Amino acid sequence: MALYGARKGYNAGLSIGEVNLSRGFHVMAGPCSVESEEQVHRTAEHLAGRGVRILRGGAFKPRTSPYSFQGLGEPGLKLLSDAAARMGMLTVSEVMDVETLPLVAGYIDILQVGARNMQNYSLLKALAKQSKPVLLKRGMAATIEEFLLAAEYVLQGNERVILCERGVRSFDPLTRNMLDLSGVALLREMSHLPVIVDLSHSTGRTDIIAPLARACVALGAEGMMVEVHPEPAAALCDGVQALSFDDASRLLADITPWVALRAKLQADRFPLSLPKRNATAG
Repeated sequence: MALYGARKGYNAGLSIGEVNLSRGFHVMAGPCSVESEEQVHRTAEHLAGRGVRILRGGAFKPRTSPYSFQGLGEPGLKLLSDAAARMGMLTVSEVMDVETLPLVAGYIDILQVGARNMQNYSLLKALAKQSKPVLLKRGMAATIEEFLLAAEYVLQGNERVILCERGVRSFDPLTRNMLDLSGVALLREMSHLPVIVDLSHSTGRTDIIAPLARACVALGAEGMMVEVHPEPAAALCDGVQALSFDDASRLLADITPWVALRAKLQADRFPLSLPKRNATAG
């Protein structure tokens, strides 16, 4: 615990171009899987028009069943990259193994490590040897300490790490996982790294995302990740937890005043400059 505790006071900010992921509240949104050119371009255009700067989408999908759709591979990476570039967005997509790391890194801005690979130490060590930002998802049964120590593997050579809380396994069948909001607070207390919350995989449903998004803003998280699809009912992967375009628009509008209020409160509490001292004061 000493190693990552010692890092708490260090925060140079994690920036990609003009986006500083250590400041403000950022939305990563897009389809679970890239399925077609039309699907990903429509999604990128809709989200960019509502201020979203980071487009997510899977090209390599680790699925529980070998018979489920597992992504388009490199063509999916190219579609995602092209759609994002057209709208001036950044991209985030999952890398599954050391072998495909160079391929994914050639197209994608933020490399995602999924929950199943949180303790894939060969992959984590390889990610430490490259310079692109790494979004590390918490394992489905990982403790906070295990999560932070997994991040340390990447931090050995790459300081650009983002933590992603995506829920842990629970006994309750009403949600896909149990969203650990206390874990989000702990991560922000114990680490200097930006914390993103995946509201789609943690809940597996769309009807409770808005109040949980507001909770993430209030907790001080640096952002959230949600799945958005033009036609969720026709999605090849996790359609039940994907927001429609209308739902996504309502969600983004809903959190806007909360994000603005947080920014104002933070500015009031931590002003960028101190008032000048009166020259005549003792």
